[in-house]
Amino acid sequence: MTLQTKPNLPQRVKNELKFRQLTVKSKETVAGCFYRIVFSSPELAGFTSRGFDDHVKVFFPPESGEFARPSVTDDGIVWGEGPRPISRDYTPLEFDAARNELTLDFYIHDGGVASQWAEIATTGDTLLIGGPRGSLVVPCDYSCQLYVCDESGLPAIRRRLLSLPGHIVPTVLVNSQHAQSREYLSEFKQADIHWLDSESIAKHLSTLEFPESDYFVWITGEGRDVKKLNDELLETHALDADYVRAVAYWHHK
Repeated sequence: MTLQTKPNLPQRVKNELKFRQLTVKSKETVAGCFYRIVFSSPELAGFTSRGFDDHVKVFFPPESGEFARPSVTDDGIVWGEGPRPISRDYTPLEFDAARNELTLDFYIHDGGVASQWAEIATTGDTLLIGGPRGSLVVPCDYSCQLYVCDESGLPAIRRRLLSLPGHIVPTVLVNSQHAQSREYLSEFKQADIHWLDSESIAKHLSTLEFPESDYFVWITGEGRDVKKLNDELLETHALDADYVRAVAYWHHK
């Protein structure tokens, strides 16, 4: 008996978990809505990120400027004494293995610990990252590709669009009405990008048509919104969940 396998499935790969201290090499403002920071460190040797929506956990130093660096043991992650630093998840936008440089984009918004750190960060400042623990490697050649996100997912979208072959025309729905956010993706003329609100996105999804196969759907943003869109999409379009990735990037308090 031969087991039937689904074609062109995304593949999960595991990475060795490491914590790395990085140093700010450069910073610039991109499209008026992101701080793009390039970090360098010899500790980036061996770093790998194969999935477009991978995330590293970024640990921000406390006001004292110091915290105990964790270690990875057979029993898991062990932290030293003292308070643990605040952390946030970020998509590796670009990694240059030859230079041991990692680029992250920080969305500029009020009240965010990461945005506040990035605003005042200068060359020579340091922070700690962990991961990525693993990657979902998604093939680039699906004939039908749909991406739904808000500002939190834009770096992952940018990384994905940079990797797609020229003949692929993905549909991108962004939950944002900010003109500056539009500029962030303005170079990707081959993509069908729509800037909408949450209600308009739901209506747009209800009208889409999908082929019987050879598609991939990616949804991210606020947790409840992501679940609602994912459930409705699977129900109304009878999509195969193995080709639909829905991930909450943040949650309303």
